[in-house]
Parts: sequence; structure tokens; C-alpha cells
Amino acid sequence: MLTTAPDIEILTRFGRALADPIRCRILLALREAPSYPADLADALEISRTRLSNHLACLRDCGLVVTVPDGRRTRYELADERLGHALDDLRTAVVAVETDRTCPDADERACC
Repeated sequence: MLTTAPDIEILTRFGRALADPIRCRILLALREAPSYPADLADALEISRTRLSNHLACLRDCGLVVTVPDGRRTRYELADERLGHALDDLRTAVVAVETDRTCPDADERACC
């Protein structure tokens, strides 16, 4: 059972990162391959300033790291297991959505 402060903090940081659709899109893009900020901004069709703010959040959460590459900086997932965790979360949520064990899920907008 997760009851220690470090365990809860880790999950809170992960939840904070996933709480924003743009950060989710960044994580999914980096799951596919490391990337440079300019390329990410173009691929996600967002401004570089906005992307920079989200990358800073993901760095602070410990989910992405920077890798110097000459005069440029490349971003990648901090650990390859994060890509697997994202896939596991996504498939688990899809499985729960199809199960819909809560009888009043539509009215309560839950489950």
C-alpha cells in the first residue's frame, strides 16, 4: 500500500503532468522518439513559448530530461519505462471505459 510521503509525491507529480492535454501530447510524442523543442512545437501546433512552459513543468515533475546536442538541446523521456507506463495507463482506462461498472456513470460523469 502506498502510504509514504515519497510514494504519494511521485504519483502526485505524475498526475500533475498528465492533468494537461498539451503535456500529455508532449509525453506521447516523446514516447515515440526524442525531439527538439522547435520540432515539438511544430508537430503539436503550439507556440514555442507555450511549449517551453509545459516542458519546464515536465522537467520539474522528473518525467523528461534535456540532452545537449551540439548547440541544440534535445528532450526525451527521463526513463523508457515511462513510455510503457503511459501505454499501460491508456489501455487500462480504455478497459475501464468499456466495462462501466458504475450504474449511473452517464448521469454523474464518472467512471
